[in-house]
Amino acid sequence: MPVDLRATKDGVQFALRVQPRASRTALAGTIGEAIKLAITAPPVEGKANQAVVDFFAKLFGVSKSSVEIVSGETGRNKLVRVRGITLEQARHALDV
Repeated sequence: MPVDLRATKDGVQFALRVQPRASRTALAGTIGEAIKLAITAPPVEGKANQAVVDFFAKLFGVSKSSVEIVSGETGRNKLVRVRGITLEQARHALDV
């Protein structure tokens, strides 16, 4: 099943499945229509969410303020919006 990347008026939005407390932070494939991201940060005090924002800001070459967790802040399944990139840039960076 392909990843569901959606263009928004100012960027791209996609579903994300987070695996906290991994041995390293890296993209780890897909689960259904969601991108899987393994992160080293624990899921406490917003550390995992900050790691998600940091990772995608660096991956897409945008500021941290351009990466927003739209929903799922307290769970593993999240909806992420990245402003300032195109659908094609997102596909290339995510390799999907």
